Amino acid sequence: MNISRQLLAGLVAASTGLTAHAALSADEAKALGAALTPVGAEKAANKDGTIPAYSGGLTSAPAGFKAGDGVRPNPFAGDKPRLVIDAKNMTEHADRLTEGTKALLQKYPSFRVDVYPTHRSVAFPKFVTDNTVKNAVNAKTANDGRSIEGVHAGFPFPIPKDGYEAMWNHLVRFNGQSYEAKYRNLNVDANGRPVLATEGVSVQDYPFWDTAKQDADTFWRIKLTYTGPARRAGEALMIVDPLDIGQKDRRAWSYLPGQRRVKVAPDLSYDTPNPGTAGATTFDDTFIFNGSMDRFDFKLLGKKEMYVPYNAYEAVYQAKQDDLLKPNHLNPDLVRWELHRVWVVEAKLRDGKRHVYGKRTFYLDEDSWSALASDNYDARGQMYRAGFAYMAPSYDLPAPYTDMFGHYDLVSRVYSLTGFIAETGGMRHTKPMSDRDWTPDSLAGTGIR
Repeated sequence: MNISRQLLAGLVAASTGLTAHAALSADEAKALGAALTPVGAEKAANKDGTIPAYSGGLTSAPAGFKAGDGVRPNPFAGDKPRLVIDAKNMTEHADRLTEGTKALLQKYPSFRVDVYPTHRSVAFPKFVTDNTVKNAVNAKTANDGRSIEGVHAGFPFPIPKDGYEAMWNHLVRFNGQSYEAKYRNLNVDANGRPVLATEGVSVQDYPFWDTAKQDADTFWRIKLTYTGPARRAGEALMIVDPLDIGQKDRRAWSYLPGQRRVKVAPDLSYDTPNPGTAGATTFDDTFIFNGSMDRFDFKLLGKKEMYVPYNAYEAVYQAKQDDLLKPNHLNPDLVRWELHRVWVVEAKLRDGKRHVYGKRTFYLDEDSWSALASDNYDARGQMYRAGFAYMAPSYDLPAPYTDMFGHYDLVSRVYSLTGFIAETGGMRHTKPMSDRDWTPDSLAGTGIR
């Protein structure tokens, strides 16, 4: 593995992270805003210039965008691929491809990777970067890495020392404080037929990023109201994740119209098959990874230059469903890949713990801390599923957006796409709902049909 030169300074120690770590020292934090961006990415270009220097990201909207609109035009529509990778030439580029990408290239002759010029488009509001620098000397993990403390409204670990710290940056990633989207989750079966798994309204809220509060107990909450297919219309679920997830654990509720009552749903986590994808993924496949980290040992392997989906505005905002979902895989004409530096985290199942995955590898974007890809292996060590998130930053906030993602099941030959919003009005950043809107009683009112 080609480890980034920034790691050679000793700021990162590959570790399983089974013990808590103290915050960065003041001397270590001096790198933020100097050689590193305030959120911990390398400012400099790579050696051959294929990854440019960071210059602040994309903070202005292209022509045609209307303020408040949920659909965002592609600011890089004029770009052409600089490289096309397929099964014939993949060995030349193998070191920059995830194992899941290579498996797809080998399995499906029609799959390819169109690599476009790299744009470091991720940008954040000033409070995010300012608070990240402050958090760096205060944040620490507890409960074997499962909980964090001493942090609010900024990334906790811009210079991570273990896999748990890196994954916490992903878990609390900045999508804005709150947003709403009408979405579709779709599965494509082995015969190439798209099937609607669910559609509905998703409201997500990150109290962690609320600058009106001094701190927050909760980092993420989501409320889903299903409107289709017809047999599922009226169902609803709600999930709330605390920062101290090591002690308090996830809280979840579901509403079923036939029962007309809200039920506590403790199984909406880990490797429980996700009904939102008709069981094609697990609950902790959501956003590539979410939830508690107690079932795996997370090890930080370092940083690599990798081809990952990025600036995928065509797929996220412009694509028609029938054009995007093709047999075996998404239409390569509509998926943009770029070369970016990513943190690589390996997760191995702990002794005595149960999960359908025996090992997982996550690839976290250095500029946004969002997980952009995953390799998921079964208990035999064979590739089971490959996951990808399709980055399309909201230049109007600004904030990264990676909440359209998909998983390829290499055994069943089924793939799923979660969060398709291009034909449903897109995604709008909103004001957070009140705390009373996040109670079980409110969920019952949402789901009644």
